[in-house]
Amino acid sequence: MEFFSNFWTLLVGKLQSPTLGFLIGGMVVAAVNSQLQIPDAIYKFIVFMLLIKVGLSGGIAIRNANLVEMLVPAAFAMIIGILIVFIGRYTLGLLPKVRMVDAIATAGLFGAVSGSTLAAALTLLESEGIEYEPWAAALYPFMDIPALVTAIVLASLYTTKQKQLRLAEDSLSKQEYLSKQPVTAGGDPNERRIERRIVAAGYPTDTGNTKGSGVRIWPIIKESLQGSALSALLIGLTLGLLTRPESVYDSFFSPPFRGLLSILMLVMGMEATARLGELRKVGQWYALYSFVGPLLHGFIAFGLGMIAHYATGFSFGGIVILATIATSSSDISGPPTLRAGIPSANPSAYIGSSTAVGTPVALALGIPLYIALAQALMASGA
Repeated sequence: MEFFSNFWTLLVGKLQSPTLGFLIGGMVVAAVNSQLQIPDAIYKFIVFMLLIKVGLSGGIAIRNANLVEMLVPAAFAMIIGILIVFIGRYTLGLLPKVRMVDAIATAGLFGAVSGSTLAAALTLLESEGIEYEPWAAALYPFMDIPALVTAIVLASLYTTKQKQLRLAEDSLSKQEYLSKQPVTAGGDPNERRIERRIVAAGYPTDTGNTKGSGVRIWPIIKESLQGSALSALLIGLTLGLLTRPESVYDSFFSPPFRGLLSILMLVMGMEATARLGELRKVGQWYALYSFVGPLLHGFIAFGLGMIAHYATGFSFGGIVILATIATSSSDISGPPTLRAGIPSANPSAYIGSSTAVGTPVALALGIPLYIALAQALMASGA
């Protein structure tokens, strides 16, 4: 009972943090139709600054770290990213009135990672004095890219299979049609005339050879790596790893970190409320998935993080980061990647689910929940 009492007290305290206060404030501002606007250029600059800072700190840490320690958490991050897509494929995708490609795209977005949510978790961990491996931020691409690749591959396989089924059905109908057509007196039917009849009847003239139309993986990876969020993070990681940026990091990137994050949370709160209209268009199943799914993903990641903790000494702060990126849904690089990779999916379904429900759940419930759970476990000596 003492464990649960401590956990509840810690959770309530996290919900009162200034960072989450800005998120809720943004939601309220948008709900009352305020004219307050944050220019998009400023939003992008804030995200860039936050991710550069995270990347620099991670690169500096990796330069001085034992890379073997990263192997287990990195492997778990890849597994989680892929698993999240399959969970969405076989849960959301099987619900009534949900198109499979929309479900797969939504799961892909929730498997991918939000750089701003990651930045929020790092700030809260620092404010709580919870230590974590600075290279833990580098787990971002290990989860992000496999999730996006898996989603696009699954969607392509599904659409190809559906196309083959439709062609098979059309082929059977075409054979039935042909059996009823008269044959010329010479014996064999006139092929051109028969083909014209088939086209006029609305049947395909070829069953469609889909061989060689497989999914190309490298363009998907390239698209993800070229996304603005992941590019900024990788730039920071590279500079932190190969150069000596400590002076500029301490004097320029680190001091404004929390202030910039607060503004970012305000913008994200306003965006979440604005997206509620889009969520209503795609139905209640997406709202349910967007609320339950992120927390389920986070708890799976927390459990695997605990395995890494006992196996390699992975810190509780690192576990929180792993759980946070599993709970988050990509808000910058993911949508354009999915829009290009799964063009038949409805953006209102996966983007609306993410911004209207998924992101607020991750920020307001997920991060405080995992930090409180980690603190309770540390207090119990786990």
